[in-house]
Amino acid sequence: MEAVRKKIQTELAELENELRFKLPKEIQKAREFGDLKENAEYKAALERQKIVMARVVQLSQRLSELESIDMSKIPTDRAAYGSEVVLYDLDRDEKVKYKLVTSEESDPENGMISTVSPIGQALMGKEEGDEIKVKTPTGWRNFEITRLKTIHELQD
Repeated sequence: MEAVRKKIQTELAELENELRFKLPKEIQKAREFGDLKENAEYKAALERQKIVMARVVQLSQRLSELESIDMSKIPTDRAAYGSEVVLYDLDRDEKVKYKLVTSEESDPENGMISTVSPIGQALMGKEEGDEIKVKTPTGWRNFEITRLKTIHELQD
């Protein structure tokens, strides 16, 4: 989770730098071109300023959410953030391993699935031995949780 925080903080710092230093210079330079009604550079700089401001608010909220995660409230016996699960695909007769992560850490090709993805949501709160049915873009899939390690077990 620390890597996610650092990634967000880095992006936040870059955007705040752009907001405080780069964009004001661009806006001032565009003003020097004259008539603001037909000044494409000015309009583009103002639009970029709005986008950056919205992203700063979004990242600040996400950072606040991440900092409010209480590790003591993450279950020790059920799937939740940070859990590693081995699923047996009942339809394809194969096993697949996933780690439940935040959306910022998500990398499905490498087994890192977001807790808000369809499979991630279906796994949340489930225990070893539970069966889940998940609607994916390719259709319904049926899994059994054959192994579960929570974030608490993985930190030991």
